[in-house]
Amino acid sequence: MIRAMDLYPAIDLRGGQCVRLYQGDFAQETVYGDDPVAQALLFADAGSPWIHVVDLDAARTGEPVNRPVIAAIAAAVGIPVQTGGGVRTDEAADALFEAGVGRVVVGTAALDDPAWARSLAARYPGKVALGLDVRGREVAVRGWVEGSGRQLADVAAEFDDAGFAALIVTQINVDGAGTGPDIDLYMELLASVETEVIASGGVGGAQDLRVLASFEAEGMPLLGAIVGKALYDGALTIDEALAAAQAE
Repeated sequence: MIRAMDLYPAIDLRGGQCVRLYQGDFAQETVYGDDPVAQALLFADAGSPWIHVVDLDAARTGEPVNRPVIAAIAAAVGIPVQTGGGVRTDEAADALFEAGVGRVVVGTAALDDPAWARSLAARYPGKVALGLDVRGREVAVRGWVEGSGRQLADVAAEFDDAGFAALIVTQINVDGAGTGPDIDLYMELLASVETEVIASGGVGGAQDLRVLASFEAEGMPLLGAIVGKALYDGALTIDEALAAAQAE
């Protein structure tokens, strides 16, 4: 059975606005709009199966200043919202689920406290994803500022039996660059883990999404692909992106 790859259009929040950072650098920020709910509705109305929301403020400081905006998005769109950034405690995760979020993403906190991350995944089966951001193959932590000294393959293997809904893997080296995803990275990972994988970083056009969708034909389907900057810069329309993600 052919299983289509889901598209996750991204909304990155900082100070309540839609922004994009170049390779995670807060000094290289572009503001794309001051109405994230309207942006989310555009994606949902076009047929997106998910919205991917990142709270950049919470990722940096742990303070959930954008939580009301996330709740407003979740209430408006009628499709599941996947959100991460600063989820470091049960309370933070619980609050997001209470706000209507469909899936929560944990990152740095899972490496700091693997037992906590596993317990959260067990409490919310199928509703917690693990975000692993890599520079090359080294997992980065704390908003991409620090290297963890650990390799992606080892971290993914450690958590493969934890019951996460997905591993969301971002290649920092190509994030926001539009130069294409790190195809080898995802092929290596899919060959080694049972957990579903969502690709993030580097999509610059429809062909990049078609390549990621073609993994299904190799018997190693991606659960989804996150797209951000290409949608905002006009390199890709949401309709083109959705069609490319469904390509067999």
